[in-house]
Amino acid sequence: MALIIQKYGGTSVKDTDRIKSVAEHVAQTAEAGNDLIVVVSAPAGFTDDLTGRAARISADPSPREMDMLLSTGEQISIALLAMALQELGHDAISLTGGQMRIFTDRSHTKARIQYIDLDRVKDELGAGRIIIVAGFQGRTQEHEITTLGRGGSDTTAVAIAAALSADLCEIYTDVDGIYTADPRVVKNPSKLSKISYDEMLELASLGAKVLHPRSVEMAKTHDVPLAVRSSYETEKGGTLVVKKEALEKEYPVTGIACDQNTAEIIIYGVDDRPGIAADIFTALADENVNVDLIIQSGVQNAKNDIAFTVPKNELKKTRRIINSLKDQVMYESVSFDDKVMKISAVGSGMVTGRGIAASMFRVFYENGVNIDMIGTSEIKISCIIRDEEGLKEKLMQALHDEFGLDGIGENDASIEE
Repeated sequence: MALIIQKYGGTSVKDTDRIKSVAEHVAQTAEAGNDLIVVVSAPAGFTDDLTGRAARISADPSPREMDMLLSTGEQISIALLAMALQELGHDAISLTGGQMRIFTDRSHTKARIQYIDLDRVKDELGAGRIIIVAGFQGRTQEHEITTLGRGGSDTTAVAIAAALSADLCEIYTDVDGIYTADPRVVKNPSKLSKISYDEMLELASLGAKVLHPRSVEMAKTHDVPLAVRSSYETEKGGTLVVKKEALEKEYPVTGIACDQNTAEIIIYGVDDRPGIAADIFTALADENVNVDLIIQSGVQNAKNDIAFTVPKNELKKTRRIINSLKDQVMYESVSFDDKVMKISAVGSGMVTGRGIAASMFRVFYENGVNIDMIGTSEIKISCIIRDEEGLKEKLMQALHDEFGLDGIGENDASIEE
């Protein structure tokens, strides 16, 4: 008997028919002799609707009240799915994040899981029940409801799998696995049968929306067996996210990603003295702003420029923070730009591959694109460029063709579990 954690996204439970279909698949898994915990998201579009309602009430709603509001979406899904399973003759119980005893810190709307009290879940599994858990949410020690941020249901599922040492964590979504690029953007993407934790973590953090970065990071840390599968075509194998890779990969690049949820900030004429960068980024960190790429220019006349990127939805907060530092940091001017996007190439083979950056930059040149910022690591190259209509599709297709990724799906079996 195996313990399996399954997670179903919003499109998988968007209406009654989809919920019944998910219930049938969950029932089949349970009838095969498995213990089962199912994590579900709010119905597709529900969280956006609630966010819109809040925006019509307040331009700057309380984070606590946002958590109280947004946590209701998952409760709809878990209750209906539990009912559907009961109609199929299975003993199922729905639990909110608090009832599941998922304890988080106090960071409303961006809470991080601290630990899971396993007494309740072990009792329910011991009684032979299928447990349906509300993803995306938890509770503080003070019994306050918290949410984990967008994509938090993936994190919930992996956290439960890690806490219980589950045999497998399956993420069911509206695609049948991980592709070398977004199939809605690139005409000839390849589905990967396997991908390493490191590559998946980079792709997820760079705009690939199949898995949330925090969930991949947690799976890697706790060595959770992870699979991405289609909730519409459950018989398909999907993609396994695994630990080890081949020593030398034939394809240095595994995937291309684009993130349009990016804003660029450039602080001009910053005094070149110790502590300035610390002042800027400490102020941002204190308000939980997620900073991505950071570039500092060379010194001229005892001044330099500091450029960095943040998610678009944190630009308003970032603007307020940077403007408040004017007297402390003593910069000359600052620009805020949300009309940019980040295009990235990812692959563990970049460590030994040659000419990857040159090939990528040549594609940009051939398409008349100027690069604002460049960020690199051992397995990625990211470029910040202007976000112009049609450019995302054109560049992603050109990079996908440049790196020959249409054939990688037939050769990625070199990754070992």
